[in-house]
Amino acid sequence: MRVLVIGGGGREHALAWRLAQSDSVTFLCSAPGNPGMETLGPVFAVDPLDPAAVVALATKHAIDLVVVGPEAPLVAGVADVLRTANIAVFGPDANGAQIEASKAFAKQIMAAAGVATAGSVAVTDVAKAYAALELFGPPYVVKADGLAQGKGVTVTTSLAEARHAIDQALTARVFGDAGATVVVEAFLDGPERSVFGVCDGSDVVLLAPAQDYKRAADGDAGLNTGGMGAFSPVAGFDVADVETLKDSVFRPVLAELATHGTPFRGLLYAGIVATVDGPKLLEFNARFGDPETQVIMPRFDGDFAALLMAAATGQVSDVTFGWRDVAAVTVALTSHGYPGAYTTGVVITGIEAAETDPDVVVFHAGTTRRDDGTLVTSGGRVLNVTAVGRDRADARQKAYAAAAKISFDGVSYRSDIGV
Repeated sequence: MRVLVIGGGGREHALAWRLAQSDSVTFLCSAPGNPGMETLGPVFAVDPLDPAAVVALATKHAIDLVVVGPEAPLVAGVADVLRTANIAVFGPDANGAQIEASKAFAKQIMAAAGVATAGSVAVTDVAKAYAALELFGPPYVVKADGLAQGKGVTVTTSLAEARHAIDQALTARVFGDAGATVVVEAFLDGPERSVFGVCDGSDVVLLAPAQDYKRAADGDAGLNTGGMGAFSPVAGFDVADVETLKDSVFRPVLAELATHGTPFRGLLYAGIVATVDGPKLLEFNARFGDPETQVIMPRFDGDFAALLMAAATGQVSDVTFGWRDVAAVTVALTSHGYPGAYTTGVVITGIEAAETDPDVVVFHAGTTRRDDGTLVTSGGRVLNVTAVGRDRADARQKAYAAAAKISFDGVSYRSDIGV
C-alpha cells in the first residue's frame, strides 16, 4: 500500500510514524509534512487546502490511500475530490466535516440521533443570545459556531464575561463568519474524555481513550490552548469501558449522517463528559485529536494502515488489532508566549539526545529547517515529547527526562502532565 498523509503537525507526525510501521505499507509520503516526517518518507510542498493539487500529487505517486489529518482540508472538500478521482481517502467529505465545522449542525445531528448532550440554543441575534444565558444559568457556555482555531469557546461564571463573548462574536465579529452564529449551551460538569471512533459509514471501532490538558499552565490555570499534553490509558475509562458508546453515541450519529446523504468514513472524535447523570456528549471533531493521537499511536498494536483502508473502502469490523500493555505520556514543548504572541525561527537542539531512550519519540508539531539545515521553531506548539512505560508514572518520568534534554530559547511546558 502506498500512503499519503495530509498535514504537517504533531498529530500527522504521529499518524505517519504509526503508518510507516504497518506491514501493508510499502511507501509513505506527506504533504506538506515537517522535518520529523522527513525521516519516514518524502515530503512535498503542496497546499493541503488545494484539492486539485492534492489529487495531482496522489495520482503522480500512485497513492492507494490518503489520510487527512487536520480538519481544514476536510472542510475544504479535499476528501470529496479524491473520492471523485477514485482515490481511497480516510476522512469525511465536506458535508460530513460540518459536524466539527458547525456546532449548530452537530447539535442538530445529536438531537435527531437521540444522543445525550447538553441543552443548547443557536442564535444570530444578541438579545436572543443574552436570553439564552438566563435560560441555562452559570457556568455560562458560549461557542462560536464555526472553526475559530480553538479560541471560540468561553466558559465562565460571570454573566458580564459571557455577554462580552457574545458581543465579540456577533457584533465585533472577531471570529469573522465563524462567529456569525453562536451556540449557547448548558454546562456539563465532570471530567472530559476523548473517544476516537474509526468509522466506515455505518459501523465503528473505538480506539483506546486518552485524556488531554487544554490550559497553558500547571493546575489547569491560564489560557486555553490546542493541547499541552495527554496520557493513555485513562483509569476507569479504557477500551472495554467505552464499548457502550458504540450504540449510545456513534452508531446513531452515523445513521443520522447517512440520512443526510453524507456517510461518514473517517475519524469521529467524541468529547464525552462523565456527569453525575451518566456520560454526555460535549462535541464532535471530524479528525484525530492533537495531542491525544501522540499517546494513542504508541499503544496501537496492529496494521494501522489496513484499519484506515477498511474505513475508507470496506468494513472496519474486518480488521483485527489490539493494544500494547503500556502507558503513554506526551508533553508539549511550546514557544514563549504561547497561546498568545510568540517568536518563530528559534534554533532547536537536543532532540537526538532525547530520543536515545528507545521508549521516547519526539513528534514535530511546529518546526522547520533553514536552508542550511538548522532546525528552528515555526509555531506555538513546537514538539511533543512522548514516552511509553510500564505505567503512567514510568512513562511520565521518561517523557520529562527527555524533554529536559531539548533546548530552544523560551521553551516552556507544563510540569504536571500525567500526575
